[in-house]
Amino acid sequence: MATATAEARNVPAVTGDGHKHKKNALSDGQGRLAWMLLAPTLLIIIVVAGIPVVMSIRESFFTTNTGVDPNTGMVAGGEQFVGLQNFTQIFAGENVVKGTWGTMDRFWNAFINTTMITVVCVLLETVLGVAMALIMAKAFRGRGIVRAGILVPWAIPTIVSALMWKLIFDEAGVMNKILGTQILWLADTGASFWAIVIADVWKTAPFIGLLTLAGLQTIPAEVYEAAKVDGATAWQAFVRITLPMVKPTLVVAVLFRTLDTLRMFDLPYGMVGVGKYRVETLSIFAYQEATQTRYGPAAAYAIILFIYVLLIAFLFVRILGADVIGDSAPPKTKKKKKSRGGPDEAKSAEAPALEAMGGAH
Repeated sequence: MATATAEARNVPAVTGDGHKHKKNALSDGQGRLAWMLLAPTLLIIIVVAGIPVVMSIRESFFTTNTGVDPNTGMVAGGEQFVGLQNFTQIFAGENVVKGTWGTMDRFWNAFINTTMITVVCVLLETVLGVAMALIMAKAFRGRGIVRAGILVPWAIPTIVSALMWKLIFDEAGVMNKILGTQILWLADTGASFWAIVIADVWKTAPFIGLLTLAGLQTIPAEVYEAAKVDGATAWQAFVRITLPMVKPTLVVAVLFRTLDTLRMFDLPYGMVGVGKYRVETLSIFAYQEATQTRYGPAAAYAIILFIYVLLIAFLFVRILGADVIGDSAPPKTKKKKKSRGGPDEAKSAEAPALEAMGGAH
């Protein structure tokens, strides 16, 4: 009965014009139900994200009046439409500071800091995360405790982690006692950059490890057994089997971490503080402009950061093929005729491993 009903839903409907139209899966009222169920979530997204974005775009074309109005002699107030002036002033180079990468405009200093922190942190987190995933995937006594211990740093709130590392990197903290030196990690020096990198890698490398572990658990053990029989070494199995098969999960994990690091705010803000140009990110810079009632420039900086993050996400999806919503369909394969037996059936189980090895022997 259920089979007949399922088949009846897929039967093309014949209309009055004599043409056959395939019935839509949502044409029986499910589409309306789907929109009703999604409406609350979409409404929340519009209120929480959509409206602030529109208001920020509007604010970026205005500036707050300051000083004395020459026409009335009163203190100026309100806003004034300036068009793209807030964006063009970014390239004027009026606010020059000295950072890790030399003396330059404050915006470009924050932009380079954001980019370099992202590149270094994500690279180290990817290497350590994959290593953690390989360790957690092994079968050994106490594996559950190891997994829980690795995930503890990621579970700690970022501001708590920032204050903890602030004590560690203090002038009289644990780090200087271990190294036997007096490095000013929390001052506006080159060491501040590496202090932020160390703290961020310690906290978020387990995130990549957790997602990579999920990808490792989908690889059949028979593939490694067949590769071992074929004479593959551990490194060959890792490069030609593990990495290609875990790539979709790993790319998505790296994408999430990249986007998260690009908008980093709480870790350097709580650990090093404001006014430290060697670790000032775009988020901190925009926040500082907003706290000084320069809402127009702050909105412009935030919009540029938003476009930057959007561009990075687009490149990940288009170039690296990051499947962030899991809608990629498996490639269609031709149906093979069933054989009546013989050596071909015995080798079919080893075919995926041999193909992945690509002649590793």
